[in-house]
Amino acid sequence: MKSNSDNKRRKAGFTLIEVLLVVAILGVLATVVVVNVSGRREPAMIRATRASIAAVSTAIDLYEVDTGRRPSSIQDLLRDPGAPNWNGPYIRGGVPLDAWGTPLEYRVSGGSFVVVSAGPDMQMGTSDDISSHVSN
Repeated sequence: MKSNSDNKRRKAGFTLIEVLLVVAILGVLATVVVVNVSGRREPAMIRATRASIAAVSTAIDLYEVDTGRRPSSIQDLLRDPGAPNWNGPYIRGGVPLDAWGTPLEYRVSGGSFVVVSAGPDMQMGTSDDISSHVSN
């Protein structure tokens, strides 16, 4: 005859089926979370990069208002290039980076300028570049 303590000991643990069921449920939940989160990461990074580009564009406009001309490079926003009425730094912390850690580029062409991010592939000049142009 078995004692009550043997029966209690047997009922105190989990069976292999119960453990496998819990692991399977956790796996399904983890998969659902990863799919939902990973699908939203890139659009959020693109929005963050667009906000950084807008901030740099505003800094360029402020530089132009103060000095009467556009900066020749993004470095002019960080340190005084000897321009009259320079009132910077217009951006802090070094050359701004996009959400993927790539430095933003500033280009002047004719009477306009553009601030560009290499985008998700981190390669300038490809179709996923993000710029301050309204068409992008």
